[in-house]
Amino acid sequence: MLRSNSRSVRGTPTYKTLAGFAAVAVVSAVVLGTAVPCGAQVAGKWGGAIDPDALQVLKGMTDYLGDLQQFSMHTENMYDDVLETGQKIQFGFSSNIVVQRPNGLLAERTDGQTDHLFLYDGEMLATYHAEDGFFAMVSAPDNLDDLLHFARDELDLVPPAGDMVFSNAFELLTASVTSGVVVGKAVVGGVVCTQIAFTTPVVDWQVWVADGDEPLPVKYVLTTRDDPAQPQFITLISDWDTEPEIEDGLFDFEPPDSATKIDHIGQASVR
Repeated sequence: MLRSNSRSVRGTPTYKTLAGFAAVAVVSAVVLGTAVPCGAQVAGKWGGAIDPDALQVLKGMTDYLGDLQQFSMHTENMYDDVLETGQKIQFGFSSNIVVQRPNGLLAERTDGQTDHLFLYDGEMLATYHAEDGFFAMVSAPDNLDDLLHFARDELDLVPPAGDMVFSNAFELLTASVTSGVVVGKAVVGGVVCTQIAFTTPVVDWQVWVADGDEPLPVKYVLTTRDDPAQPQFITLISDWDTEPEIEDGLFDFEPPDSATKIDHIGQASVR
């Protein structure tokens, strides 16, 4: 499930990120037991070549993430705002994120001008815009998968860490893939990685996956294909902790006394 809108508004990118990096679903050839020999090329849904080695790296990452019951990380995110003149202006924001399955999510985002807080505790979804003192709350499904679908479909909101949480991420990520390759080895933030790249009809995407026993994503790039300017969304992921100490009540939201409640949660959303 890859979604992309090609334009953005200052401070709020309209890209819809890679849906999920946390799966145990497998590509149809594996499900059916028709394994592809290492290094072979198979036909993609639209005729492009999909290298099974690239799928193996992707699946190793999603399986590993899917097995994690909790984790925390830091992200640095950059995105292009394409002006009417065609000029690209790059903006960015950083986030600190904590996830606890099956129903805990916290994200703090800042872009240097505004700070947002996003909380989910299995019952309520809350966002808080510290600069303006606005917050919103809504009843939410009781698990992270359903929350992500609910937020996207009902609230037009892409929660932080959605890329890491979907339980069927591998299936979603490969559903519309037209080609896939292993680009090769790279180093990101001092971490030796394998870079893989995939295409779909509307988005090209690349992921850098750490080598070794912890195949965590450390970078990904989305490039919009349906816009002549081909704007990009780039995320660098660091400070992974796969066994964070999570305090009781971390995902509960208590608005400050001075905060003002608003009705539509998208107005105070954390993107």
